[in-house]
Amino acid sequence: MASKKVLAITGAEAAAYAMKQIEPDVVAAYPITPQTPIVEYFAKYVADGEVRTEMIPVESEHSAMSAVVGAAAAGARAMTATSAQGLALMHEIVYIAASMRLPIVMGVVNRALSAPINIHCDHSDAMSERDSGWIQLFCEDVQEVYDLTILAVKLAEHEDVRLPVMVNQDGFILSHGVEPVEVLPDEVVKKFVGSYKPIYPLLDTDHPVTYGALDLYDYYFEHKRQQIEAMKNVYRIFPLVAEEFYKISGRRYNYVEPYKMENAEFVIVALGSSNGTIKDVVDELRSEGKKVGLLKIWMFRPFPKAEIQRYLTARKAVVVLDRAASFGAEAPLYEAVKSALYEVAVRPLMGSFVYGLGGRDLKPEHVRYAFERAMALDLVADREEYLGLRE
Repeated sequence: MASKKVLAITGAEAAAYAMKQIEPDVVAAYPITPQTPIVEYFAKYVADGEVRTEMIPVESEHSAMSAVVGAAAAGARAMTATSAQGLALMHEIVYIAASMRLPIVMGVVNRALSAPINIHCDHSDAMSERDSGWIQLFCEDVQEVYDLTILAVKLAEHEDVRLPVMVNQDGFILSHGVEPVEVLPDEVVKKFVGSYKPIYPLLDTDHPVTYGALDLYDYYFEHKRQQIEAMKNVYRIFPLVAEEFYKISGRRYNYVEPYKMENAEFVIVALGSSNGTIKDVVDELRSEGKKVGLLKIWMFRPFPKAEIQRYLTARKAVVVLDRAASFGAEAPLYEAVKSALYEVAVRPLMGSFVYGLGGRDLKPEHVRYAFERAMALDLVADREEYLGLRE
C-alpha cells in the first residue's frame, strides 16, 4: 500500500488535485458556480507548469463538452467539470460523448436547475442526464471525491466499458467544505491509471475511421444495443477496478455501502453528502436499541439492482430520500429502488421523501422523523412526502 499524506482541502480542490495527478492530455471547461474552483485550481497547475495538460478555456459548457469529445475522439485522455445549467447546456453533447464510447471523466458539482435561479445543491442536474449513457458516481465526502475521480478514469477507459463517467459531489457542501483527505503519491496514481490507450483514434491516419456519421434505421438500433451492453459490462469491471484501487489506497468501494445493516429492520436509502447526516442518526437510534440501517448508493448508473435486492429484501420498511423531484412521476431514486424490489420474494413497506431542493438543509430531526415513520409502519408506497418543506 502507498505511503499516506493528508491534506486539508475542499471537494473542488480534491477533484483538481486528482486531475493533476492523472495529468490528462486535454481539459476544456467553462466556469460556473459552484464548479468554478475545480477549473481555477487546475488552471493554476497548468500555469505553474505542474502538468503538461492542454487547457482549453471555452465560451460555454456546450463548447467545453464539444472540445473534450473532439480531443477524446482524436486519441487524447480528456476531462472537464460543470454544474447545473452548464450541464444542461452540454446536454446535446453529453449524449454524443456516451454514444461515441469516449471515456471522458467529468466532475459534476451538483446544483439546482433554474428556474427560479438557485446556486445551491440538489441533484436535479445529475438526474437530468441519468439516461444519457454516462456512468454516474455519487460522493458522500471529500475523500470520496478524490478517490472516485481517480477510479473513474480507469473504469471509463477499460476496453470492455469505454464509457464516460460523471463524478458527482454536492455543491458547496462538498465543493467548498474543507475536510482532511488522504492523497496518494503522484507516481502511484499515474501507475494506477496507466498510459491512455486510445481505440480507433481519428489521428491514426493509417487506419482511418469515421465519427458522427448518419446512422438511420439500418444500423442505429444495433449501435444502441452495443452501448447498452457496454453499460452492463460495468457490473463486471467496476469490482475489479475497485479492488485494484483498494490495494493502493486501503479504501474499498462498491456499488453501495451498507451501514449498520446487520439485523436492520428499517432502512434509509440515499445519495451524496446527506449520508453523513443519516449515519449520525443511525448511530443515535442504534444506541436507543432501534434496529435501523443505511444503504448508501455510490453508483446510480448503471443502477445496482442486484445489490438493492440483496440488502433490502425482507426488511420491514425502507425509506428512500431523493434530493431531486420528477414532475408527474415518482422521485428518481425512489422509482429505481421500488422497481428493483418488485420481484423480490418478501417486499418491504416503502416510503418516498423528497428533501433539500435548492440547498435546503437536511437536519438530523428530519432523518429521525423519516425513521420514526418507518418504525411505525406509517408509509404509503404511492405517496410522495417532503422533509423540511413549509406547507
